[in-house]
Amino acid sequence: MDSGQHAEPRKRSIFRSILSLVIMVAFVFGLSWALRTFVFQPYEIPSGSMEATIMTGDMVFSEKVSYYLRDPEPGDIVTFQDPEIPGRVLIKRCIAVGGQTVDLIDGWVVVDGVALNEPYTHGLPSEPLKTALGTEFSYPYTIPAGHLWVMGDNRTNSQDSRYFGAIEENTVTGRGLLIYWPLNNFGLLG
Repeated sequence: MDSGQHAEPRKRSIFRSILSLVIMVAFVFGLSWALRTFVFQPYEIPSGSMEATIMTGDMVFSEKVSYYLRDPEPGDIVTFQDPEIPGRVLIKRCIAVGGQTVDLIDGWVVVDGVALNEPYTHGLPSEPLKTALGTEFSYPYTIPAGHLWVMGDNRTNSQDSRYFGAIEENTVTGRGLLIYWPLNNFGLLG
């Protein structure tokens, strides 16, 4: 080749271009699936059961990694499969775990004989609810092993364990981590 000539770039075949695009799209979809399945899941909150901690319409990320390393603990905000409607996910606060005893006394939640300090309820009373059809329990109630007692922070507007009973721990899908939308409600959950 003379010093004045330039090498011409090889033209990519249309097949290679399409194959490259298909591989890139498959990678993006695969990565998205893996992140949603094993790391985090976004949810839009449809009801006021967790107000004022989480407002109706807020968008929340629920992370899954921490429950690979430890079990849910009282105080955690958990997402879990609705015990009544298959495929629906609920979000509530874990109040007690297997082996603990829950009681509702004069509007207070009492766990193992100690009234809980729950500033996130804003003083709303925690009264017993009429239980779901086929669900029976009475207070004080000892949580069975492998189960959790969950309650919404808005105690006057939440169908929770007072309604459907303790949930199985294996139905927990993640821990509520972050409100990401709207921006004026942005912040970590806790």
